[in-house]
Amino acid sequence: MSLNPSPEETPGMRRRFVVSSIIIAGVFFVLALRLWFLQVLGVEHYRDLSERNRIRYVAIEAPRGAVFDRHGALLVDNRPAFTVSALRQEVGDRENLFLTLSELLDVDEEKLAERWKEGQRLPRYRPLPLLEDIGREAMEKVQENSVDLPGILVEVKPFRAYPHGELAAHLTGYLGEVTEEELGKSDFKGYRSGEMVGKTALERMFEDRLRGTAGQKRIEVNVKGRELRQVTTRSPLPGESLYLTIDTNLQKAAEEALGDQAGAVVAVDVNNGEVLAFVSRPTFDPAWFARGINSDEWRELIDNPRRPMTNKALRGQYPPGSTFKMIVALAALEAGTVTPSTTFTCNGSFQFNKSFEYRCWKKRGHGKVDLHKAIKESCDVWFYRVGLEAGIDRISSAATRMGLGQKTGFPFGAERSGLIPTRAWKKKRFGTSWYDGETVISAIGQGFVLTTPLQLATMTAAIANGGTVWRPQIVQKIVDLEGTTEWMLKPEKLSETVWPKAAIAAVQNAMESVVNDVGGTAWRSRLEKVRFSGKTGTAQVIRRQDDDEEELEDEEIPYKYRDHALFVSYAPAKNPQIAIAVVVEHGSHGSSAAAPVAKAMYDAYFKDVSDNEEPEKVVFWD
Repeated sequence: MSLNPSPEETPGMRRRFVVSSIIIAGVFFVLALRLWFLQVLGVEHYRDLSERNRIRYVAIEAPRGAVFDRHGALLVDNRPAFTVSALRQEVGDRENLFLTLSELLDVDEEKLAERWKEGQRLPRYRPLPLLEDIGREAMEKVQENSVDLPGILVEVKPFRAYPHGELAAHLTGYLGEVTEEELGKSDFKGYRSGEMVGKTALERMFEDRLRGTAGQKRIEVNVKGRELRQVTTRSPLPGESLYLTIDTNLQKAAEEALGDQAGAVVAVDVNNGEVLAFVSRPTFDPAWFARGINSDEWRELIDNPRRPMTNKALRGQYPPGSTFKMIVALAALEAGTVTPSTTFTCNGSFQFNKSFEYRCWKKRGHGKVDLHKAIKESCDVWFYRVGLEAGIDRISSAATRMGLGQKTGFPFGAERSGLIPTRAWKKKRFGTSWYDGETVISAIGQGFVLTTPLQLATMTAAIANGGTVWRPQIVQKIVDLEGTTEWMLKPEKLSETVWPKAAIAAVQNAMESVVNDVGGTAWRSRLEKVRFSGKTGTAQVIRRQDDDEEELEDEEIPYKYRDHALFVSYAPAKNPQIAIAVVVEHGSHGSSAAAPVAKAMYDAYFKDVSDNEEPEKVVFWD
């Protein structure tokens, strides 16, 4: 048989070839027919389908990290909120869209146009928020009328939530849209226009920790904006959680006790500097900023003469008044210019250089006064004389070592340093010499002396613990998504002074009498359940023209001319745990306006202590 047979010799092979050729030709014919149908007959249909089905890339905002107090109580959280946004490339008739939305949701067309204009800086592919936090009923109306709202979509975004309202607003801070200026800074690399960022306090300081990582979803929608299906999704990662040193119950007690009065309150742990309460009044509602504050709300805040946007605990600078007298006493005792038993007679005034008369707050005088009585009854004359003998530089040295006249190192808020004057400071500042009369005034916390409420709390804690000044701490730990503690607070000493034991004991005993003994200036604020020590103070704001005239009742004096009221204290008297400083602006008297605030705080802090029972040491963290 031949290796290459002719077709006549292999009839079966020829038949298979013919059949295969026909099948292949048929397949190609069908494909060509289908291609012709798609490209010619079905072109309009598939062009319409192509136009109607589009892919959108929608960013999914990450929830910011939550903020807790020292016990794990929630201070700041997130909640889901509905936002009406516009895809500008899909909006044809903008004016008609605004009119429809306005009628549907009862909003001003001008407001929608303003938001559209503000959003022009956003990339065109990003949804432009027109209305935020609209509520479920409004969201359902938008969804039901989506046919008449081309280019409009409803997004669910996490919004900052504040379970306790305004509580600790100056401490936690508020949010706002990132600005063009901020976007140009390295700290905001990777941020996009329209994102919310921390603007003040803890929200700003820990922005990189709280922010989280945004996600994204790729969805297919039809021409009416209805979502057909999700193509891909990358879930967002929430930010880390902050655990503060704040005690929520104590914070509430402080804010409620201060009420509508302007001022500040700071409470610290005397043994490590942890801040337990941090109050500035009046305050603001951080939720206004989370949803976008309007011009009327902003004007209401900045036009308020009591300055609700100022963090007074850090930036308020006040003459300490008589709360400064413990510093003068320690300086004189350390120098040996006086002893606890040194006495002077107070007849109601102090004549200096036969030309100047410095009055005591008690016109009739205190009689024979030693250190204990001078602090207990706040005799000015005793401190005029003791201050002169100690000298301004010794007083300034003692004050500085107790944390005054310098920033404490609080982590945020543009803290102010206050002022503790010296001879050298005055010479440099004014080019003139220091006068002894200025020492007299400084000895009762007036004149050039200025302090912040935070410094007063730090000073008082140092008196309570015997001389150690701790740096105030506010964040106890940071916890990541897995529950791992990434950072833990470490107490830090700013300074430590070994005062003569007799000196510090004499001052502490006198402060205990201020509150607990009859005749003490804060005796009306004593507590039965726990003995606490303190010192009242009244600081003159401005000299009135009627100062030399007959005394007016407090309510007869215009508010802006009334004295500031101060009170510093610690508790318990024999086993100190907590120190509190209270400043009430224009409160007139420390005994009546400031001391009751501290009393309410101690009552809340030691609420589980029975009357006359010595409280045990409170330990919050191992």
